[in-house]
Amino acid sequence: MNGASLFCSAGIAETYFRQNGIDIVVASELLKTRCDVHSWLYPDCTTICGDITVPDVFERVKKAIIQSDCRFLIATPPCQGMSSLGKKDYKDDKRNYLIFYAFDMMDACNFDYVLIENVPKFLKLYFPYENKPMTLTDIISIKYGDVYNIESFVLNAKDFGVPQSRPRGFIKIWRKGLRWTNPKPQSEITLREAIGHLPSLEPGEDSGIKWHYAKKINDRYIEAMRHTPEGKSAFLNPVYYPKTAQGCRMKGFHNTFARMKWDEPCPARAKNSGNIGSHNNAHPGRLLEDGTHSDARVLTLRELFIVSSLPADWNLPEWCSDQFIREIVGEAIPPRFSEQIISGIKV
Repeated sequence: MNGASLFCSAGIAETYFRQNGIDIVVASELLKTRCDVHSWLYPDCTTICGDITVPDVFERVKKAIIQSDCRFLIATPPCQGMSSLGKKDYKDDKRNYLIFYAFDMMDACNFDYVLIENVPKFLKLYFPYENKPMTLTDIISIKYGDVYNIESFVLNAKDFGVPQSRPRGFIKIWRKGLRWTNPKPQSEITLREAIGHLPSLEPGEDSGIKWHYAKKINDRYIEAMRHTPEGKSAFLNPVYYPKTAQGCRMKGFHNTFARMKWDEPCPARAKNSGNIGSHNNAHPGRLLEDGTHSDARVLTLRELFIVSSLPADWNLPEWCSDQFIREIVGEAIPPRFSEQIISGIKV
């Protein structure tokens, strides 16, 4: 089955679609760097780079979808501008209406299956529709309830073969008379099971294994993290706490400068996974003979790929920086998770 992807970013969600019978042959993305990676990963796909709210770009995408007879659509619009009802006035932020361009594409094309995916809060937000605030599920039910089955829910990637706790919200839309079953939960995969086999690294070290090299951090942070045990924050240390360049105690929350836990899935990986001072980004470490702890660092890219269910030796363009890679991985649904969702499509 041919498919299309709107707001595709680098196409990470699509990584395993083809082996499940869905070939994404048309994709649309605003940012050129994401488009470039998408074209690198999927050279046979027509990747259209541009603002889908511009009529010419929308028409190009629509034409490509119709010509390719795409029966499947995945849409993952950004929702930075949205807010819960009553929190703020969001009518002038055009990002809030990007999902409606997916609806316009549905109206113009002949999809049998549509998957909308975003953060869980996305399902609780209110959008202006027919002069009143409605949830997406309500809007979709009004627009498409006569023709399509509609189902919305929140699932966590850790329950579906991904060693990472990552809740996501989904809306499944499929034509009446067709089948689309939900995946069955699986046992959790711990961080120890996922990356425990990889050699320890200190900041700045390179193991020689592809993507398994440690980012450098300043000596103050290294000292604090070496005295921080698994599952704890360096802010709890009585002496070796995070300090400023002037030697003063830094301020922070209990989940910052914090080590992960070996026997739990990895915490959700965000775009800032390279910042050891951000939420739950530090490697769990191992207790050393002198009482300190190893691996005073964030996860390497190889470890990040593994906990995000990407190939450990993933092939990317040479121009991709460490930070850029962490951004595209952090903003994407783990691909084994999206694979589980689409595997229930019964053609």
